[in-house]
Amino acid sequence: MVPEHHLPADIERTSMAIIESELKAQNITLLPHTEAVVKRVIHTTADFDYAHTLQFTPDAVSLGVAALRRGVPVVTDTNMAKAGISKPSLAKLGLQVYCFMADEKVAEQAREEGTTRAVAAMRHAATVLPGALLAVGNAPTALLEIADLIEKGFRPALVVGVPVGFVNVVESKQRLMQVCKAAGVPAIIAMGRKGGSNVAAAICNALLYTALDTLDPERRGWK
Repeated sequence: MVPEHHLPADIERTSMAIIESELKAQNITLLPHTEAVVKRVIHTTADFDYAHTLQFTPDAVSLGVAALRRGVPVVTDTNMAKAGISKPSLAKLGLQVYCFMADEKVAEQAREEGTTRAVAAMRHAATVLPGALLAVGNAPTALLEIADLIEKGFRPALVVGVPVGFVNVVESKQRLMQVCKAAGVPAIIAMGRKGGSNVAAAICNALLYTALDTLDPERRGWK
């Protein structure tokens, strides 16, 4: 087999064209202000269900982009999500990305409080980085903790809530969406069971590329 497309920019553009064509064939029209995020997630997963299940609070994308341009840090619930976020894009904006799951203090806090590391990590993030963008792709307990913290006055810049799984996943997303809407906290949530660290990273990358006007891969220096 001889590949039809060889270079990264060509492969990405062709993939996006295929996505647009298949969305059109399914009579799906994406909203202009959420289109970049939805397409990036479909590009990452090859799953068109996200055109329906990704939900956004009002102005979530524009508020997330503005927060990144202001220099807010990003906190993830897994090192996999952290690894998947574009380091060149973060560097151009002078941003840092953190994951506290392996932090010894967080592990000790989880043991002492009888909770998950994900819960302890979100509590720690709320203390040390109170205005961060939170990207959760694995732990529904993290979403439940974020919802509780928001009800107590915590105000992250944006919550990306896309954990994957079967236990407490659907319920945690529903609760977080309700709490975020009530509190006016921007949120992007993949309703239902689907999600994952790769989806969390894809959403962050879509926001970063939008913030830098680099949705086209050539603007990222790709050929």
